[in-house]
Amino acid sequence: MRRPRALLALITASVAALSALTACTGDPAASGEVPAPVSADQLADVVLKVGDQKGGSKSLLAAAGLLGDVPYEIEWATFTSGPPLLEAASAGAIDVGGVGNTPPLFAAAAGAKISVVHAVKGNVTSDALLVPRDSPLRGVADLRDKNIAVAKGSSAHGQILLNLRRAGLSTKDVKLNFLQPSDAYAAFSQGQVDAWATWDPYTSQALLDTGARVLVDGRETANGYGFQVAGTAALADAGKNTAIQDYLLRLAKAQKWAGDHLDEWATTWAGETGLKIEVARASVNRGPDLPVALDDEVVASEQALADAFTEDGTLPGSLDFAKFVDRRYQEALKEEQTS
Repeated sequence: MRRPRALLALITASVAALSALTACTGDPAASGEVPAPVSADQLADVVLKVGDQKGGSKSLLAAAGLLGDVPYEIEWATFTSGPPLLEAASAGAIDVGGVGNTPPLFAAAAGAKISVVHAVKGNVTSDALLVPRDSPLRGVADLRDKNIAVAKGSSAHGQILLNLRRAGLSTKDVKLNFLQPSDAYAAFSQGQVDAWATWDPYTSQALLDTGARVLVDGRETANGYGFQVAGTAALADAGKNTAIQDYLLRLAKAQKWAGDHLDEWATTWAGETGLKIEVARASVNRGPDLPVALDDEVVASEQALADAFTEDGTLPGSLDFAKFVDRRYQEALKEEQTS
């Protein structure tokens, strides 16, 4: 189903206005490199390739009723975590996708052809370091020489790094087992690792299904940010640029909708993903991810996380995170952003 032409005209007009805006230094939007918007007919021919994670953007947009009138085609690709999603974005296999706060740092350090284009801030209690119910471990300091499952370059990787630093340890004081969530869940439930650093819905699933215990979560360490990240090739394409703005607007509206409809969101999420309804409810009741301005505060917080990885020796050399931020859509998203 295509969107009415009058509304399509509003979309393209707003993108035209954005092309004249200035943003941060080094931002393509500030240097006039934003392509001109396309017409409604041209937009109807665009195929936007969107990277997603389990229970992510597709489920949310569907729950909020914002997928039925999209004026371009969306091709969805599902990834187990942020790092492989960003590899696909850099390679042009997808155009845009959502990740946590850490994957963009690893991708940028590797020279990925990506830009952060939208930010959300959510709860940090779901960013948890889990141990079995009967584990003798009682604090982060007890993790020395222990085996910890974590997805490399994921938000959980950042969470474990910061909690170790807070306890006076580094990643060299523990044994990190780099596993994707499904493999990590199996290793954790079978007692093959001492702890598991993860995020929702995996946190809620482990707590409910295995009786796991939270050793520590992201409070006082994690910044709670998540991002939509686009490939630079997609941002340079006029049709995809226009579609990405519309997609981000829909996503921001859906994120705000979820905050006001937690139970409805949980029910739809469970149906879309096959999660137990108890797991979905536990996850959403921790609080939604809400759109925020992609401002200097966000950039500074991410830079501090990047510096922590550099000091730990996990990231080679230094990283200037601001060079991988593109604020071209911020004016269009302004009304949807929370303070």
